[in-house]
Amino acid sequence: MFRAAASLSARRLSSLSAVASPAAATAGARRQAPLDEGDWCYHREWWGEDDGPGEGANSVFRRHSEFGNGVVSVHAYPASRPASEEWPAVERWLQERNARIYPDSTGADQFKILGYQWRVMRFNDHTRQSTAKVMAFYKTSGHPSFYLMQQPHCLAVPYIKSMVSAGLTALPCSSYDLPGAAYGLNSMKILCIGQGGGSLPLFLASKFRGAAVHVVEIDPVVVSASIEAMGFPVSSVKELSSQSMLPADIDELLWGGIHDRLFLHIADAEDFIASDSNQYDLVFIDAYDGDDIFPRKLWDADGAFIKNLEKEGAS
Repeated sequence: MFRAAASLSARRLSSLSAVASPAAATAGARRQAPLDEGDWCYHREWWGEDDGPGEGANSVFRRHSEFGNGVVSVHAYPASRPASEEWPAVERWLQERNARIYPDSTGADQFKILGYQWRVMRFNDHTRQSTAKVMAFYKTSGHPSFYLMQQPHCLAVPYIKSMVSAGLTALPCSSYDLPGAAYGLNSMKILCIGQGGGSLPLFLASKFRGAAVHVVEIDPVVVSASIEAMGFPVSSVKELSSQSMLPADIDELLWGGIHDRLFLHIADAEDFIASDSNQYDLVFIDAYDGDDIFPRKLWDADGAFIKNLEKEGAS
């Protein structure tokens, strides 16, 4: 299952729905779909079953982990949004950006969207580790090329939204210039412990132009899954074997520099922070293993990890 926070959010949403008045329900039926593509109302598209992916899920990644996560798998589910009538505008956006980056292409490269999907990472086919929305598309010219682009604006899991909200609320309370970081007027250093599908670091890097986001993930299989099956930018990854990596030449086209501010390290978090010289403005810790257990060393106040974080002066 998702973390307790996600389950709690789901229960609260259910209870709110149960006590809603008939008039509110009628108004809701007439209301347009939420602008937020990660709104909880879409969770039925990707939730599956409590004991597994459920019917209609397509397995797109499956590999055994040697770091306590058991079998790491990713399943795909159809996404209802964006609607197909919106796809041509995105195809034109790809075409225009490609022409700016490769002016000699003379319009030869054409891009076609195949569709949008939810991609859900699970440990041992049971624990929902993370959820992301991806765009699948291909290039028609030259060698046939298929690409995935994770949608950075889409946070589908409630507890991730809660983490972001709490962290970004705390910074202004510490007199931090958050709008300046959003517009790239001042620098911001963020540390994320645990990669999963990468939706949290990708969201932060896309929304804050001044942010350098460092991610630490101990399991190379999780990193491979996030790149190969969940559309995370490959060029941000450090210490990943070439056999596990997809071509990185598409990153500039898709991310326009966002990927240059993402630094994904394959390392033990305790070892990483012991040797890291960065001083972070914000730290997010979301690291659970295949048994849905949060490692003690990452929350023990007397442990080396927390003490080294305090030594670095992280907010």
